[in-house]
Amino acid sequence: MKKKVGVAKIYISTSFNNTLITVVDESGNTLVWGSSGAAGFKGTRKSTPYAATTAVEKVIAKAKDNFGIGEVEIYIKGPGAGRDAALRAIRAAGVRISMIADVTPVPHNGPRPKKKRRV
Repeated sequence: MKKKVGVAKIYISTSFNNTLITVVDESGNTLVWGSSGAAGFKGTRKSTPYAATTAVEKVIAKAKDNFGIGEVEIYIKGPGAGRDAALRAIRAAGVRISMIADVTPVPHNGPRPKKKRRV
């Protein structure tokens, strides 16, 4: 074990094509990261909930072995199929979840509207 980290933060970024997982310590230093692509999935299979679950399991196992994490705060960003599956995988991994936050950016006014139609 490299160093003991009590509370870690997990950032999950889900898009329509991939799921990225990053585990950081309290000061924001990256400890472990992974993705559906790094877990061995290619093409359209990267965007499935199963790929997200597999990626989260690999990342959590590595973080537990190397850093001994026990409690996590979870920050989820983006749309995508891997959101709920990633949460379930973290819960099943046996780490205590102290907080879950959705940090998906939401536009306040959106894009510029189409120009007025002239007939």
